[in-house]
Amino acid sequence: MRTNENLAIIGKQAILVPYEKEHVLKYHEWMKSPFLQEMTGSEPLSLDEEYAMQQSWRNDNDKCTFIVLSKDPDTEIKHSDLHETSRMIGDVNFYLNNTDNPHEAELEVMIAEQEHAGKGVATEVLHLMMQYAVNDIGVDDFVVRIKDTNNASIHIFENKLGFKETERAPVFKEVTLRRRVCDDLKASLNQWASHANRIKYALE
Repeated sequence: MRTNENLAIIGKQAILVPYEKEHVLKYHEWMKSPFLQEMTGSEPLSLDEEYAMQQSWRNDNDKCTFIVLSKDPDTEIKHSDLHETSRMIGDVNFYLNNTDNPHEAELEVMIAEQEHAGKGVATEVLHLMMQYAVNDIGVDDFVVRIKDTNNASIHIFENKLGFKETERAPVFKEVTLRRRVCDDLKASLNQWASHANRIKYALE
């Protein structure tokens, strides 16, 4: 999706930047991990396939992704920091793939660097992404499909974001949770993301 190609969103613990070619090598290394493959329900891709997928994320109108960069809450961010691949810690994305409701977004988040897991980073990233999806893209419903063994992710969506379980698929070992966008959620998202700054992102 080209809507976010010139946008960086700076939070307290994380920065969201568009998924660029410069990110592919590290992302490809992440996805060699059997643990991450299991948690995300992903199949390993070749490096060429990964570059093709990056272009798909950039150009297709039915999906949007940001790379998540680490940020020290007390440090001022310079423009050059937005291009430091050493800061990469994960990604967040959504698909607009429901033909019955083109405004429904299927969310996914991954904190690949485990030293950043369990510190509230994923929650902040989801706050920023959901606010972007609602305010900029017009999303009116969210759905997530999570491996039933991924208790940390289920906890975030249920207890931090108010999602409700709507389905279990034992065959796929998967749980489906949903949250409809309403005025209360919009107000909460705007409050949760009130600390964030948006700046122009440009390739160096």
